[in-house]
Amino acid sequence: MAATGTPVVFVHGMFLHAASWAGWVELFRTAGHAPLNPGWPGEPSTVAVARQEPDRVAGVGIDDIVAHYAQLIGTLGERPVVIGHSTGGLVAQRLLDQDLVVAAVALQPPPIRGVTNRAPSSIPVGWPLLRNPANRRRALSLTARQFRYSHGNALTTAESDRLYRQWVIPSPGRPVFELVSANLSRRSPATIDAANSARGPLLMMAGGKDHSAPRAVVRATVKRYRASSAVTDYQEFPDRGHSMPIDSGWREVADATLVWMQRHLR
Repeated sequence: MAATGTPVVFVHGMFLHAASWAGWVELFRTAGHAPLNPGWPGEPSTVAVARQEPDRVAGVGIDDIVAHYAQLIGTLGERPVVIGHSTGGLVAQRLLDQDLVVAAVALQPPPIRGVTNRAPSSIPVGWPLLRNPANRRRALSLTARQFRYSHGNALTTAESDRLYRQWVIPSPGRPVFELVSANLSRRSPATIDAANSARGPLLMMAGGKDHSAPRAVVRATVKRYRASSAVTDYQEFPDRGHSMPIDSGWREVADATLVWMQRHLR
């Protein structure tokens, strides 16, 4: 067992509630860590309330999310490991770049600023949200069909629909606009110093069937990190879609994450 008691902070992605990390939290606690799975700024503590009060997260951007988790980390007394999924994976990389955490795991993250690789499969994910500029200031929801394409395409329809009913909540639209325009702004919140050699270890994970963060995009980000001498590892799950931290195969991903942490936290 590595680093008994080391805090681990989980950061979810868009459209998923923080409680979707429940299985991971219990597993990491059993492994001797001290896990926390706080929600994004303004996010209610339950899925039901989040659905009833979507405006509580309207207008929240990536910088707001990073600042929210940075403040929480500052209360822990020691630097944690941060594990983020999707947009949460970008947040995890931001926190690592700022030396606020000892290590980071980014599951299926969007590209950081400077990565030009864009996969056609991601267009149907973002277009329904981007076609109305007013959505930048709103809280947005996915339909079950949209979730099936963006997250559950590698699952049966029954499992995708079950996850949709269990975990999906409205999310702020602003991060979508910020990510799409990342390479157009020097002040993009997706900016990370990929050449930073003073940071801790980073593990990037991809799903081979992911529509939202295709493996080619994740690999392109890993390639950009080659400018740093710090550890940047990559692991791919060929048959998995964007739902891999929450679907019936989540344990495989979580166990691989624990093995990597044990190797780098000794």
